[in-house]
Amino acid sequence: IMISPMSVSYALGMTYNGAAGTTLDAFNEVLHFGGLSNQEVNESYKDLMHQLLNLSEEVEFALANSIWYKEGYPVLEEFIKTNEAYFLAAVKEADFSDPLTVDLINAWIEEQTNDKIKDMLDQIPVDAIMYLINAIYFNADWKYEFPKENTYEGDFKLENGSKTTVDYMVVEGDFQYTSNNDFTAVELPYSDSSFSMLVLLPKTESNVASLTESLDVASWDSWFENSQRLGVQVILPKFKYEFKDLLNTPLKNLGLEVAFSDNADFSRIVPDLKLCISRVIHQTFIDVQEEGTEAAAATIVEIKELSSQGGGSITFHADHPFLYLIKENSTGAIVFIGKVGRPEYE
Repeated sequence: IMISPMSVSYALGMTYNGAAGTTLDAFNEVLHFGGLSNQEVNESYKDLMHQLLNLSEEVEFALANSIWYKEGYPVLEEFIKTNEAYFLAAVKEADFSDPLTVDLINAWIEEQTNDKIKDMLDQIPVDAIMYLINAIYFNADWKYEFPKENTYEGDFKLENGSKTTVDYMVVEGDFQYTSNNDFTAVELPYSDSSFSMLVLLPKTESNVASLTESLDVASWDSWFENSQRLGVQVILPKFKYEFKDLLNTPLKNLGLEVAFSDNADFSRIVPDLKLCISRVIHQTFIDVQEEGTEAAAATIVEIKELSSQGGGSITFHADHPFLYLIKENSTGAIVFIGKVGRPEYE
C-alpha cells in the first residue's frame, strides 16, 4: 500500500472550490481547513506549491494540476479562473464521447509522472462531466548512498509468520533516530536534506496495523520530539511497487460522504445542475534502491451529473513489515506514505 496525501489534497483542493453549503463544510472538516477563508485556503495551496517547486536543484520534484470538462457544459468562469490562478491548473474542454479523450488524459498523467503512472483512467462514463487531476513526480539521490557492494540477500518476516528472500541494502552513518515502546525509527535524508524518508519499524512483526491507526498529529509530535542524531547501521530492503485504488470509501469514512451523495452541492462549478463526486482514483509508484528513490502519484476526482432519479552503535534492521514516509523538511508536508509488507524488487 502507498498513498500520496499531498496528491489527494491538491485534487480535492481544486474540487473544494466548486463546493457550497454542507458540502463545503464537509471539505473544510475533512481537509482540516479550520476557520480559513476560501481565499486563504487557496493561497496556502499556491504558497506550498511554489515552495516545493523551487526548493532544490538536486531533487527532481514536479507537481501539476489539470481540469478536464465535458464539451458544452457551462462551467462557471470563476471556478476555472480560481483553479488556474491558485493551482496553476491546465483547463481543457474535451469531447467525453470520443474514446481518444481517455488517451489524452492518461497521456497527460504519464507525462507529468515521467511515465511512472500509466493507463490510470479506464473509461469515461456517460454521466461524467469533469475530471480534476493532480500528478506528482519525485526523484532524489540519498545524501548517504547505500554502497552496492554491501547489498546482500536475507530473510524478511511476513505478517503471516512466513518468510521471503529480499535484497538488503546497508549503510552506516549519523542519522536522526528514535525508539519507544512501540517502534524504532530512522530518518534518511536525500541529497541536500530538503526531503527525507522516515522509516518506522514496529517492535513486533504484527504491529503495523496498530501503528498505522495511531498516526495523528499529536502522536507524531510526541514520538519525534526526543529523536537524536546517533551512529546507526541501517539495513533496509530494496523495494519497488505500484498501488492503485478507489478512495471513495476512505473519504466517506473521513466525513466527505455528502460530496458523493444526491445531496452534494457543487453549485460553484455549474449552478443549475445537480453534481456529485462519482470516483476518486489514486495511483502511486515507488522505487527504493541503493542510489536513491523515485516515486510518483496521481489522483483523479471524477464529477458526474446526477440523474433526475438520483556507523553503528545502533542497528536498524527492517526485516519485517514497516511504514515509511517521504516528507519535505521545512514544512513537514508528507508527500508519500506507505507500508511495506512484502518487499519485491524486479
